[in-house]
Amino acid sequence: MNYDVAVLSAEDEALASHMIPREEINMSKFCLSPMPGTLVSLAVEVGQAVEDGQELAVVEAMKMQNSLRAEAKGVVKTISCVPGDTLEPDQIIIEFE
Repeated sequence: MNYDVAVLSAEDEALASHMIPREEINMSKFCLSPMPGTLVSLAVEVGQAVEDGQELAVVEAMKMQNSLRAEAKGVVKTISCVPGDTLEPDQIIIEFE
């Protein structure tokens, strides 16, 4: 059995009661850039079916190439970037249906 526990001072606990809970956003339908960098290549096309673990794109950051892979089966709906684009952290590269 696992428990999620937070140990707070009395003041922090009082302040925490005023915090608005963060809305959970499902980002599983997107392939996002993990860091700032340059999109080196895309290995998929719109309409293509992808398998779990399949390479989707390569992002170069800090002189290293990072292979981005599919986390689940899906079909590519849109591609938002082209090779050579400069990417921001969490920028959408690919959207799945």
